[in-house]
Amino acid sequence: MILQALHDYYQRKTLDPDPTRRLPAFGLEDKEIPFIVELDAEGRPLGIVDTRQGDGKRKTARRYLVPKGIKRSSGVAANLLWDTAEYVLGVDTRGKPERVAEQHAAFRRRIAELPEASRRDEGIQALEGFYADYGPTALSDDPAWPEILESNPVLTFRLHNDGDLICQRSAVVAGCMSDDEAGGASVCLITGQQVAAERLHTAIKGVWGAQSSGATLVSFNLDAFTSFNKEQGDNAPVSPFAAFAYTTALNHLLDRNSRQRFQVSDASTVFWTQKEDIEAESAFAAIFGEQDDPDARTELVRSMLNAVQSGQFDGGRGENRFYVLGLAPNAARVSVRFWHAAPLHEIARRVRQWFDDLKVVRSARDPEYPSLFRLLAACAQQGKADNIPPNLGGDIMRAILSGGPFPATWLNAAVLRCRAEQNVTYLRAAAIKANLNRLRQFQSDSSLEKELLPMLDLENDSPAYRLGRLFAALEKIQEEASPGLNATIRERYYGAASSTPVAVFTTLLRLKNHHLAKLANRGRVINFERLLGEIMGGLNDFPKHLSLQEQGRFALGYYHQRQDFFSKSTQSDESTQGESK
Repeated sequence: MILQALHDYYQRKTLDPDPTRRLPAFGLEDKEIPFIVELDAEGRPLGIVDTRQGDGKRKTARRYLVPKGIKRSSGVAANLLWDTAEYVLGVDTRGKPERVAEQHAAFRRRIAELPEASRRDEGIQALEGFYADYGPTALSDDPAWPEILESNPVLTFRLHNDGDLICQRSAVVAGCMSDDEAGGASVCLITGQQVAAERLHTAIKGVWGAQSSGATLVSFNLDAFTSFNKEQGDNAPVSPFAAFAYTTALNHLLDRNSRQRFQVSDASTVFWTQKEDIEAESAFAAIFGEQDDPDARTELVRSMLNAVQSGQFDGGRGENRFYVLGLAPNAARVSVRFWHAAPLHEIARRVRQWFDDLKVVRSARDPEYPSLFRLLAACAQQGKADNIPPNLGGDIMRAILSGGPFPATWLNAAVLRCRAEQNVTYLRAAAIKANLNRLRQFQSDSSLEKELLPMLDLENDSPAYRLGRLFAALEKIQEEASPGLNATIRERYYGAASSTPVAVFTTLLRLKNHHLAKLANRGRVINFERLLGEIMGGLNDFPKHLSLQEQGRFALGYYHQRQDFFSKSTQSDESTQGESK
């Protein structure tokens, strides 16, 4: 299903009316070529053209369509009419003259193996003249030569005053096209045609954490991975064209400039629609990815949610299938973290449910629609992405798209961070609320616990939730009794209060009497006592222990009560300012 969807995406993109978005035809690939050697018709080198733009290490080379590169690891295998300087010019850049000679011979051999019609092309004739009469020594005076000897960059050739590279000339392209699609003994798993299976599939590049040279999605290199004495690609037969199509499509989606990718923990995630829907793809990128302009992201997400509300994804547009694929590195291979395919209307509904689950009262500086990365980082040690558990992001994404419960490790991480740092932040509160409400839907005894609301719920009788509110009220009393404190009861008692309430709340209630006695405003004292009475009216006793879910409710009760204090204080300040005017 994954390969078929990528194959179909490739077929769609080859027909794109915009040539800048069109994927290369079979047998070609889009490649950055930093240097081009220009030749005249006799093969005389006229100079080396540097195609790069930018400054310093940020220089980027121009991209060209060239014959598909050969997959290689440690062996010698040459690309057709383009490659590194060692292959193309036979210059030794690393002190291995024997290997370089072998590489250059392989490069020349690929040219000699072209069909006769291709070898009669003017560009190939000029290249043969360059090797026969001039060679790399004729380039040694060029300003770019020292850098070529130092960095061994990718090179190719072009005839002077010709817009195409030699490898792009029509006679050459016709000669390098593969014609081994038919007549094989295998049935292609993607197209269902009788074909000769592709032995080695092109490497996938752009997966965060994988090898820079790329990693394979389909490969068999050990006997334990094979069956019925088949070798490598024969174990999962895919035609050369289909293999080219799915790898080209996936590398395009994973490109560093792609707008259809984002990072979810260690999973490089790509997405696309069965039929083109640029608006939906842009909104999906904004929903889960990071953008430089947070306001623009907020507007995109809000527009997406409004579209769901107004029914814009109903009808034919909503039946357009949407695909999401998460890939993670695994040595020389790529592993699938998650894969989801569903109609667009279902994906849109799941996304709306995701933000409904996260919705919680917040301050003006907190993002209305937090990104998944920020939520994960908030629950990681020191807030660092490196400390996010490897599988967590993928498990959460799978739950979002399927509508299932979130992984218990996420709730555990959020609760532990609250306890370790004695701080229930907006992002952690949102994560806890989403986890508990989603879990409640899948528990048979969900009627025992009330659904958690985005704001303070005075009707919530959960002992853990009320204990969280009580702890916030006691902290507020202390803050008003002793303004300017460097640390409150939260820094000293939060961990114990949220896990073993009976051990600390009796002490905290005794301290409360001392703090109330210090308040000069007796009306404030009465208000606090009334609040404490309302909270404790639903408590029969202090529990000895609170479970993980109960600790989550404690944290949310504490957060809700603190936010309620803050909002009332803000309203009071605004009212005072209005009266003074």
